[in-house]
Amino acid sequence: MNSTPQSEFWRGVRDTLPLIVGAIPFGIIFGTLSESGGLSLWGALAFSAIVFAGSAQFIALGMVSAGATWPVIVLTTFVVNLRHLLYSTTLLQQVRHLPQRWRIPLAFWLTDETFAVAVRHYAEPSPITHMHWYYLGSALIMYFNWQLCTMIGIFFGRVVPGLEEWGLDFAMSATFIGIVVPYLKNRPMIAAAIVASALGLALHGLPNKLGLMIAALAGVATGFFLEQRLASNRITEVGEVR
Repeated sequence: MNSTPQSEFWRGVRDTLPLIVGAIPFGIIFGTLSESGGLSLWGALAFSAIVFAGSAQFIALGMVSAGATWPVIVLTTFVVNLRHLLYSTTLLQQVRHLPQRWRIPLAFWLTDETFAVAVRHYAEPSPITHMHWYYLGSALIMYFNWQLCTMIGIFFGRVVPGLEEWGLDFAMSATFIGIVVPYLKNRPMIAAAIVASALGLALHGLPNKLGLMIAALAGVATGFFLEQRLASNRITEVGEVR
């Protein structure tokens, strides 16, 4: 069946819906905590509308309430979101042909969930003529959901006392694990995930989320080192065969 912009758009929305379940409590809890974290009503709404990055928003909110300096906050959230550089690199070939009026908003709306469904869709053996509409559908439903959940948390979070203590934010962690695990297809990827996870847990108590920064960098370094070593071994083996 030939695809159309409309069919691709709604397919992107449909495929993203299961992943939204994990983001719903995450967004509501962010909205609930925003006031106690020192944000005004409009500040919290603008934060979600402009930043649109759940983990970075939580980290920044905690650091703002802890009195961290802006350079530390910016550096920390930058490192946490470095994975988006890898996402963008992966999708570059599929969106390179698009004009900037498409590429700029698609880059802004890139999330873990949208990357997961988009990269799988682009891998399908079909023309990419309208696939950016699929990406757009996934991105917009994620964006709409995040803004809605932030508003629900701001306006109704206090109705349910102790909501942030229910542990609902684990749903996001579970979703993220579900996104990452299918892509761990070789030893460097698995080693990077193990190193980052172990260090993330071991260094959890460091101030200003420093442990998260160290864990992320160590995971990237481990994966890069092993990938380079694997490539070097392949070249050596080819040389020996010749």
